[in-house]
Parts: sequence; C-alpha cells; structure tokens
Amino acid sequence: MSRQKILRKAPIVADRQPQRWRLALACLALATITFVVFGQTQACQFIELDDDDYVYHNAVVASGLTLKGMAWAFSSHSYNWHPLTWISHMLDCQLYGLHPGGHHLTNVLLHTATVIVLFLVLRQMTGALWRSAFVAAVFAIHPLRVESVAWVAERKDVLSGLFFILTIAAYARYARRSGSFARYGLVLLLFALGLMCKPMLVTLPGVLLLLDYWPLQRMKTRKLSALVLEKLPLLALSAASCAATLLAQHKAIESTGSFTLPLRLGNALVAAMIYLGQMVWPAGLAVFYPYPSVQHWPAWEVALAGMLLAVLSWVACQLRRTQPWLLTGWLWYLVMLLPVAGIIQVGAQSHADRYTYLPQIGLYMALTWLAAKLRMNRAALGGLMAGVVGTLMACAWQQTACWKNNETLWTHTLACTTDNYVAHSSIGTILFNKGNLDEAMVHYQKALQINPGYSTGHNNLGNAFRQKGRVDEAITQYEQALQIDPDNEEFCYNLGNMLGQNGRVDEAITHFRRALEINPNFAEAENNLATALEQEGKLDEAIRHFRSALQIRPGYARAHYNLGGALLPMGRTDEAIAQLQQAVQLQPADPAILNTLAWLLAACPQASLRNGDKAVVLARKANDLTGGNNPLILHTLAAAYAEAGRFPEAVDAAQRALQLAGTQSNDALAGQLQFELTLYQAGNPFHFPQQSH
Repeated sequence: MSRQKILRKAPIVADRQPQRWRLALACLALATITFVVFGQTQACQFIELDDDDYVYHNAVVASGLTLKGMAWAFSSHSYNWHPLTWISHMLDCQLYGLHPGGHHLTNVLLHTATVIVLFLVLRQMTGALWRSAFVAAVFAIHPLRVESVAWVAERKDVLSGLFFILTIAAYARYARRSGSFARYGLVLLLFALGLMCKPMLVTLPGVLLLLDYWPLQRMKTRKLSALVLEKLPLLALSAASCAATLLAQHKAIESTGSFTLPLRLGNALVAAMIYLGQMVWPAGLAVFYPYPSVQHWPAWEVALAGMLLAVLSWVACQLRRTQPWLLTGWLWYLVMLLPVAGIIQVGAQSHADRYTYLPQIGLYMALTWLAAKLRMNRAALGGLMAGVVGTLMACAWQQTACWKNNETLWTHTLACTTDNYVAHSSIGTILFNKGNLDEAMVHYQKALQINPGYSTGHNNLGNAFRQKGRVDEAITQYEQALQIDPDNEEFCYNLGNMLGQNGRVDEAITHFRRALEINPNFAEAENNLATALEQEGKLDEAIRHFRSALQIRPGYARAHYNLGGALLPMGRTDEAIAQLQQAVQLQPADPAILNTLAWLLAACPQASLRNGDKAVVLARKANDLTGGNNPLILHTLAAAYAEAGRFPEAVDAAQRALQLAGTQSNDALAGQLQFELTLYQAGNPFHFPQQSH
C-alpha cells in the first residue's frame, strides 16, 4: 500500500480510538460519583417502613430464591403486582441472608447500571457526548435520588428504572429499522419486564412518542397516526398493568372521604411545582410529607401552581421548532408524573421524593440542551457543570447519611416537616423498642392530636398501654384502630390478644378468626387462635390450628411448644415430646421449653419415653438461664435427678424448690414438693399418672 493511502486512512483510526476512551472514561466517572455518594449505604440498616414487609419479616422472601417463592411472587397481590421485584429481594436473601449491606449494595449497583445505560442511550440518540454525560451525572447523584437508592423497599424504583432505560435503548435501535419484528419484540419484552418491577412505567409509550418527536425525529418522516398505532401493543401492556395494580392496591387506595377529588387535583398541581423547586433547591427532603394539617392546600397556592405549569407548558410549545428538547423534556416530566400524581390516592403522603426518579430525567435533558445553547465559552460551561455536580454530590451524600437507621431517618424527617404524625409515631416506636414507654406515648399521642384518624397511631398507643399492663386502655385503642381500618389483620390480632388476656376468650377467638380471614398466612394468629381454643377445651380444633401455624412457618418454635402442650392431656405423650424436642432445637435458650421437655423426660408414665440423664441436662440449663431461683424449674430438676438415680441431688433440689415456694406463698407447689421429697428420700422417682383423652 502506498504511503499516501496509509496517511489518508490514519486519521480515521486515530479518531475512533479517542472516542472509545471518552466513552469509557465517562462511564467510569459516572460509576465513581454514584459510589462516592451511595457507597455508604452498605453500612445502613433496614428501615422499619416497608423493609420489614418486603424483606426481613416476609417469610417467603427471607427463605431465598425457591420455586415456591417464585410462584408466590407471580400470584401475590400484596402491595403491588411486581413479581420481578419480589424475586430480586429473594435473590438478595439467597446471596446475603438478612444482612442489610448486601441488599443496599444491590440497589446501588442497579442504579449505577441505569445511570450508565442512560448516558449511552442519550449519546446514541443525540450524538452529544458531554451533554448526555451531564444529564446522567445529575440523575445519578441528585439528592432526590436518595430515597429510591438508599431505601431497600424501593428496589422497585431502581430495578424498573433499569428496564425503562433499556426499553428506550431497544426502541432507539428499532427506530433505525422500523420494519424489524425482532427489534420490536425486544422492546415489548423489556417493557413487560419493567412493568413487572413497578407499574409506574405505564406511561412509557407516551415517552417513546415524545422521543419520536425529538431526538429521533421520526415525526418528520412518518405520520403521527402511524406512530400512535405502532404503540398499541405497548399500550395494551400498560392497560393490563393498570388493571393488576388497581386489584393489588385496593386496600391502600384512600377513599374519597379521606381525600376528596378537589383536594387530590389541587395536590397534584402543587406537588408538580414542589418537585421543580426541590430539583433546584434540594433542602428539607423527608421520607414522608403529610398533607397540610387543614387537609387542603390554600386556593391561591393551587391556582398559582396551575398557572405556572400552564405558562411553562406554553413556553415549551412556543419554542418547539427551534428548541424541540424543551417540549420533549417538559412533557416527559408531566406525563411520567401522572401515575403518582395522587388522582388515585395510594397511601397518605402528599408527595414523595421517589416519585421523581424517572420523570425528572426529562427536565435534566431540557435544561442541559438549553444551557448548551447559551453563549458561554467551553471552559466556563464546563466549570458550571462541574460545580453543579459537586454541589449535588455533597447534598446527596449528606441526605444519604440520614438513612443510616430508623432513628436518624425519622429524627431528620421530624426536623424538616411540620405536623408530621407519621414521624411522631415512628419516633414513638423507636422509643418503645428502647423501653422508654412514657416518652413513646407522648409521641403517639402527639400523632393522634395531629391526625385522630390515624389507625396505626391508635394501634401503637395500644401497644404502649399493653406493655404498661393497662389492658382496658389497650383494648380501647385497638378497637379505635379497627373502627378506622377494619381490614387490618395486625389490629385484629392485637385486640384478640388483649381480649384473651382480659378473660374474654370468645371475643378473642372471633378476632383471631377475622385476622385469618384477612391474611390466611398469619402464623401468629393461627397459634393464638389455637391457644384460645385450648383454653375452652376444644383440643382437637386447637391441635389443627397449631399444625396450620407450623405449615405456614415450619420453624415456629412457640407453635411446636404449644402443640406439645395440647397433645399431652390427650395422652399422646410421645408426640408431645417430639414437638418439644423440635422446639428446643429451634430455641435452645428458652427456659420454659427446656423445663417442659425435661419434666416429660423425667416424670412421664411411659418408661420407654423417659430419659433421666437428658432431663438433667435440660433442667440444669433452664435453671442456669433463670439464675437458680425459679421453684418450678428446681421442681423439674429434682424429678430429673431422681429419674437419673441421683437421689441426694434430687433431695437437695426439691428442698431448695420447697423453700422458694414457701417464700412465694405457692401452697399448691409446696404441697406437691413435700410429697415428692418423701419419694426421693426413700430412693424412688416421681412419675405423674397416665393421661387420656
């Protein structure tokens, strides 16, 4: 080849190589800034706000990735229908167990992947390298992203976000060859997967239509009607997802009595403007924003928000020919907010940071392309962009630190919001768990002063009264909680427990049954229903419910223990011992379980079932765990020593038990010990008589 030909080809090779390096460096930089901000979440704990229901208190999810779990993920209609989100949580439990750092790491990795794919697809569609990188950078580390990334239960945001951007990438590829059924099929597949992560993606067909306008510019070569028809299969998927979501969220959808339609429409307008303000000035961000205490926004505020939104929409339309990115970006924002605007109110929040996760990408695009048109030299524009990214990183890092644990999160929320009854209630629960009941009750009562119709507040206050032994007041609070939310299984369960403790066993049974009607997989309700039935002498039915509790949760030690106790008076001692042995394996440091099994092994009438040496080991462990001052356990230890042939030790243990029983004025136990002591002194063990049903 001639030297001239080599020289002509050289620039082409030299030009492509730096382009690849710039892409690689941009991706590396985006990953780096994302991890700088969100890497700290690996030291964060789970949050007692949905993380419990989604992960660590969800027996199906916590069991890891199983075929049974995957079937449940596709059939479950709790919260939302988002099977891929459930499966991702199961996979995390399979990999990391219930260590929160691993679950947080997955969120960060998914978000990072979304950031990088967003950069690449924007660069592919627009040909603009640094503008695309800046949009991706702001999306990556804006403080409004913290809630979606630092909250394990918001896995649905970061997972659906990745499929959202992948769908756009596949659509951009399809747009270059519109007749390719294979390429269109990939768009459909990725969109379907995204909807199975979070139904908020239902507006994606509208976003694709906006991209047809800019930057793909397909509207210049194809009719609008043809482009709309092209989206019909995608719209069908959206419709199916909407139907599944309404079915899944029927419990969480607030009635018009709580939030009237005018209130919700006004809130939607104000929230859209609040998000714009937070984008520019991301201060005072919180995990929960309540509606105004007067339950409506001032009319002037709603009117101003509506007017500003209308003006911005008019400006974007007027500039559509010279600056088409403004219209695409602005409508992207508005269209994607529609599913979470609160027209159909789910939950009690007025707005939420997580709702901006994907909608604000459109605004970042519009503003970035607008800034690029300003008459600024490259160095000044680059310095401005670097300053914006640096400032956002610092703010986001600080906001992420608030998610370290429940206390830091809710303390921060209480500090930056007013009349926040959810924050007061959550702080109360933190204090409750620390044993500070009086302080907890102050916060619970404050929450109910702000919102008397807050059912969880009544339930929490009932828990505090229960802990203080004020049974009647606890019952009153649980009843009020149920009046507000009659389909809450936890409230039914708590009320049933208190009624049972108050001797109102028939009423307790009614509420336990109701809890099981609402949630058939409520193991604790099965167990406590069985216990109440046992108190009424309905042993056969009680045993069925104890077994049901164990089918729901095979490792439920208390149900094994209670089942053993129910089998014993029916003369099924061998089965009772088997159940207690399983309970001991599951909870080897529970003195009550150890003591009961030791007593059966020492004193049951069937010689083939007795094991004195084993009974001694169990009874001594129970005695050590209780400090050696429990006469019932010393009573068992004496019987165990006697069955093992160690009569001097049996006499000593019985005498110590007798002394403690006398000190506690337990005459019945003292009389029994006196009788057994004479047996031990004569060298005979004690065996209780055979029981029969």
